[in-house]
Amino acid sequence: MLSLVLPKGSLEKATLDLFDAADLTVRRGSDRDYHASIADPRVDRVRFLRPQEIPQYVEQGLFDLGITGRDWITETDADVVSLTELHYSKATSNPVRVVLAVPRDAPWQTPADLPEGVRISTEFPALTRRFLDLHGVKAVVVPSYGATEAKVPDIVDAIVDLTETGSSLRKNGLRILDTLLSSYTELVANRDAYADPAKRAAMEDVALLLRGAIRARQHVLVKLNVSAADLPAVLAVMPAATSPTLMPLATGEHSAVEAVVPKATVNTLIPALKAAGGFDILELPISKIVE
Repeated sequence: MLSLVLPKGSLEKATLDLFDAADLTVRRGSDRDYHASIADPRVDRVRFLRPQEIPQYVEQGLFDLGITGRDWITETDADVVSLTELHYSKATSNPVRVVLAVPRDAPWQTPADLPEGVRISTEFPALTRRFLDLHGVKAVVVPSYGATEAKVPDIVDAIVDLTETGSSLRKNGLRILDTLLSSYTELVANRDAYADPAKRAAMEDVALLLRGAIRARQHVLVKLNVSAADLPAVLAVMPAATSPTLMPLATGEHSAVEAVVPKATVNTLIPALKAAGGFDILELPISKIVE
């Protein structure tokens, strides 16, 4: 039913891991194969392409559905339907940023300080020109095809580049002058395909599964047993999205308690539950959380 295009390159592994967690495992002959399949009746064709190309190909109807970044949607000015943000990237779940970076010792403190004729290298020439026009900067925008950070200061005076943590910029003696755009990965659709009720339903199913897999990454299921006397103390420290699930055990003197809790807090939560009287404490992974 759906033709799907996935990003080749830096997002590739993280995307494959996400689809696997969502039980939409992508199968292909090798990691160099640009054709793939998903054993799901809602998806009948899968291709891998560079994320820069995906927004326009989805807009043109070559694919019904694709995964790309807001940065490339904005750069190409593609008219697509954004179904959902997917909070994952190459290294973290944080958004990546398109930033203007200059040498660490450069005198400029704002974009407006950049001198006329400043040379700026970037893989985002359209986005960069719009940003510079907004700040009244007359610059020479030099398209880059990789290794953008290495071009300062010998080839250009500044760059507009993508960063996730900023560490690579700092290692190359650069500092961020301004942020042009914060970008999450997005699941996008062709407008005509989205207007088809059957295809829209299939797209929304895929989006639901991907969101559920992402949300599950940040949570675990904690289960424990507790005596009636210690139950109030355990409930006082047990967090939950709504409230913990409470079930009496066969003896009638103890209860089983379980709750979905943030994974980031579980290392302090488990000792606190033990101290409050909980026992037989289990921490279990979760595949999906569907709201």
